[in-house]
Amino acid sequence: MATLLVLLPPRPRLRAQSQAMPGREAEIEFDWLLSADGRSVSAEGRNAPAALPHAETVVAVMGESDVSWRRVELPKAGRQMRAALAGKLEESLLEEPEHLHFAVEADASPGDTAWVAITSRPWLAEHLAHLERAQIFVDRVLPRSAPDLPPGGHFHDASPDGTGQVELSWTQADGLASLPLGGQMARQLLSTASAEATRWTAAPGVVALAERWLGAPIPVQGRHERALAALATGWNLRQFELAPKARGTKALRQFLRTFLRPQWRPVRWGLAALLLLELAGLNLRAWRLNHELGVQKEAINTLLTSTFPKVRAVLDAPIQMQKELDLLRQRSGALGEQDLEALLAATATAWPADRGPVDSFAYEPGRLILSAQGWSPEQIEALRSQLRSEAWTLDASDGRLIISHERRS
Repeated sequence: MATLLVLLPPRPRLRAQSQAMPGREAEIEFDWLLSADGRSVSAEGRNAPAALPHAETVVAVMGESDVSWRRVELPKAGRQMRAALAGKLEESLLEEPEHLHFAVEADASPGDTAWVAITSRPWLAEHLAHLERAQIFVDRVLPRSAPDLPPGGHFHDASPDGTGQVELSWTQADGLASLPLGGQMARQLLSTASAEATRWTAAPGVVALAERWLGAPIPVQGRHERALAALATGWNLRQFELAPKARGTKALRQFLRTFLRPQWRPVRWGLAALLLLELAGLNLRAWRLNHELGVQKEAINTLLTSTFPKVRAVLDAPIQMQKELDLLRQRSGALGEQDLEALLAATATAWPADRGPVDSFAYEPGRLILSAQGWSPEQIEALRSQLRSEAWTLDASDGRLIISHERRS
């Protein structure tokens, strides 16, 4: 499963902040890494979002000093956790809470003492939105460094343009700090650190300076290893208002991207086999139904030609059979269902006892028409029920009662 790591540029500060985001989105480019196994880099580059390679998982990695940390007892606020955190941390924040984004470490529950990551919400939201406009949907946002035990120090160039502003990112169980090498705080930190227990690393471009400052050899750790190490942590800063929203086409795209991952291959093969079996079953059932229909049609045609030998060409066996039966009935003088006598007999049988003789009626082939004047709804319904029991229908409309024989399919 390929993973695309998008390295977000360092967040500009102070006077450089006005030059943070280019005026035209086309000018924004991101460094990226592609990893097939999460442990090694298979490709890398720098492109605009629209030119970034596709991968099953997309992870954004923030800069070394773009996240601050506070360790607090998580309030029991449920869905209002973000607002409760802002209120609890307000006095220790350097910016207004509405301009900040909060994220809680994984598996932490209300009431636990846990680390809270804090970063600029407008800055992070703008980068995520810019990537999403190019159809690059970020699954996780990771800090480059996080509080850790045992302590560790990483020397890196913190300047956006690589001009050599070297900083030391110091991580330990009590927190994380990014300190410039030229200040006294870094020296004080070095004096209290245990050389044996501290893991020192440095970016390739600053390793010589870092070794002179530390006075000892330092292993090199490039941005590849640093980003992949962040990938192995359980952090994800896409929480609260920046949590990914899966709706509409985005939800479908997210589902398809997940469904096409290698671990879902057995499911895909199983669904494909099930679909083929279903299609084969439908075709077999359709063939059987067509065969049974053909047998029944042939039986009806045979019945027509054997009963009425004079019929030579079979066009519509049921209609032709009905016509032949009508001819036989007429020749024998028997009453048919459409005759006036049959209609009068059926009406007389179902006629309500509280109604007198009918004054007048009209006859059309197959229909007996009576006036509905003076009939109550109860009387009409009683007549309809009685006629229905003898396979006759009653239609009451436009002040008329129309009696006809019920057509059965």
